[in-house]
Amino acid sequence: MFLKLFRKTKPDRHRSDAADYVAAYRSTGDLAILGELYEQHMELIYAVCYNYLRDEDEAKDAVMNLFEQLVNDLRRHEVQQFGPWLHSVARNYCLMQLRKNQAHPKTELVTNATGEVEDEPLLRLRSDETDTLELEEDLSRMEACLKTLPVEQQTCLTLFYLERKSYTEVSDLTGYDLKQVKSYLQNGRRNLKICMSK
Repeated sequence: MFLKLFRKTKPDRHRSDAADYVAAYRSTGDLAILGELYEQHMELIYAVCYNYLRDEDEAKDAVMNLFEQLVNDLRRHEVQQFGPWLHSVARNYCLMQLRKNQAHPKTELVTNATGEVEDEPLLRLRSDETDTLELEEDLSRMEACLKTLPVEQQTCLTLFYLERKSYTEVSDLTGYDLKQVKSYLQNGRRNLKICMSK
């Protein structure tokens, strides 16, 4: 993808986690380092953007624009947990785009089976707006519920789902054995579901 343009060197195998990449980028400003890190999260960020924007081209544009935003943001802010932080940045970016689109809605002519133009743009806009608000509420509720979980479950869920780490990587990063990691993930998912259904 476009980020390969920034790659001038091979990936540095000494940088084993996001924190190492962030520290290296903050100290050098090297876009190749940031590109490497972002590429690891790009599929997830595209999925987040597509879930909000519901348009492939807009989601791709968002992924590119978010990379450009990170160039400055990561130099200004100290980021402890890159995965959750990036997820939050992507979410906020998409919500801002949706609000802009709602302020200046695209009008499209909708025809019915007989070829006549239907006059229901307001209904369509309200429907899209409702979907967006519901999705925003769901994600906000999920983030709030995640914070109520025991720290072990919260950490394992964040690493496994948001930072896309494997069971083994979660085990290495946390010091929990594989059996504990699987148990924390299973209990964490159950508790998250219970909290979100309240």
